Amino acid sequence: MRDNGIPLIDIGPFLEGSAAGKRKGAEEVARACEEIGFFTIVGHGVPKDLTDRMYTVSRAFFDLPLEEKMKVKRPFPNRAPGYFPSGSRNFAYTLDQKTPPDLMEGLAIGPVDVPDQEYYRRPEAQSYFGPNVWPAEPDTLRPTWIEYFHTMEKLAADIMRIFAVALKLPEDFFADKIDKHISVLRANHYPEQPVPPLPEQLRAGAHSDYGSLTILRMDDAPGGLQVYNRRGEWVDVMPVADSFVVNIGDLMMLWTNDRWISTLHRVVNPPRDQALGSARLSLVFFHMPNYDTVVRCIESCHGPDNSPKYPPVTTGEHLTMKFRKSFPAAASAATA
Repeated sequence: MRDNGIPLIDIGPFLEGSAAGKRKGAEEVARACEEIGFFTIVGHGVPKDLTDRMYTVSRAFFDLPLEEKMKVKRPFPNRAPGYFPSGSRNFAYTLDQKTPPDLMEGLAIGPVDVPDQEYYRRPEAQSYFGPNVWPAEPDTLRPTWIEYFHTMEKLAADIMRIFAVALKLPEDFFADKIDKHISVLRANHYPEQPVPPLPEQLRAGAHSDYGSLTILRMDDAPGGLQVYNRRGEWVDVMPVADSFVVNIGDLMMLWTNDRWISTLHRVVNPPRDQALGSARLSLVFFHMPNYDTVVRCIESCHGPDNSPKYPPVTTGEHLTMKFRKSFPAAASAATA
């Protein structure tokens, strides 16, 4: 356990497949998910070269003039892929908190290499499996992001196997619920702040994530991620070399009947004396189950004195509600 209460877990022994490694890794993950809902992983097997290339090409995109970035603006308010400018999104709205918009711009893609099959062409699938919007420059962005997306979906599937063992379930319990996942890869760019933010305005307002789990790669720059722990304290999440931060999302909390926590977190502003030169970039993989997966309390998480707290909901239904709330202006325009 690190000083901020966020465990550092080596998942390498679990991935190597030894019985002792699986048992130890699952126990450590279960404890982290119950106590704070966040943990940092090493031993994940993701090549550092790939992560370095993702940072290089993503920074090059955000360095482009705004008019160039707007050429790949999100085409639809109910879809994640595409670019959104700073000030167009507000995470705190998902908690019905009315605060100024977040000081963050982003570029996102959805699933890649989607099969030409009926499941992916249904009307209800179009919000998740429609074509991605790719910028023309830099020309290495598209292949690098596709490679990173595939690497993250494999890591997410491995973590879901750890989750299953941690919950005393068969290791493949989640396999048929995530085999057609609707995950989103997004680069969040937090520009430096020459002008002071408005009162209560943050780089990203307090929120919980929507899906099953999130895998975050972050750099070390002023004004970073904070997690709200069970003592009611905001604690800083400090970067560890060659690691990823993992947190569970709302759907995993529903699956576990609140045994595991989908923890509030936010990205704070840099101190004013460090506002210049404080630009920050995070690579975030939001793992989402299949759009028609019905998420209901799993058997090991309820009993005679612990009834299921939430009605069953599909991934698609849950995400539609959350996504529209986080883009209040776009949602209003879509329904006007």
